[in-house]
Amino acid sequence: MALSEKDVQYVAKLARLEVTEQEVAKYTQQLGNILGYIEEMGKLDTANVEPLTHPLDMKNVFREDAVKPSLTQAEVLSNGPEVQSGHFKVPKIM
Repeated sequence: MALSEKDVQYVAKLARLEVTEQEVAKYTQQLGNILGYIEEMGKLDTANVEPLTHPLDMKNVFREDAVKPSLTQAEVLSNGPEVQSGHFKVPKIM
């Protein structure tokens, strides 16, 4: 795909980037190379290639959701600096 300097300026405008004429020339070549590489990849035969979400065979490991004993409300509140009506008392924000 041929990429023009006008295309690069348009993309820079969409991204709200200020680019100099030297940068436009540089980015035109670089983006052209990237798009050329993508075109080459599009020519590959991928009919028998299974889609991947990750290159390594990974599975999520979840622990069993089991009920375990936890702290009582009184035990938790005993760790707070100030308690009022069964809750932590904190400074007013607004």
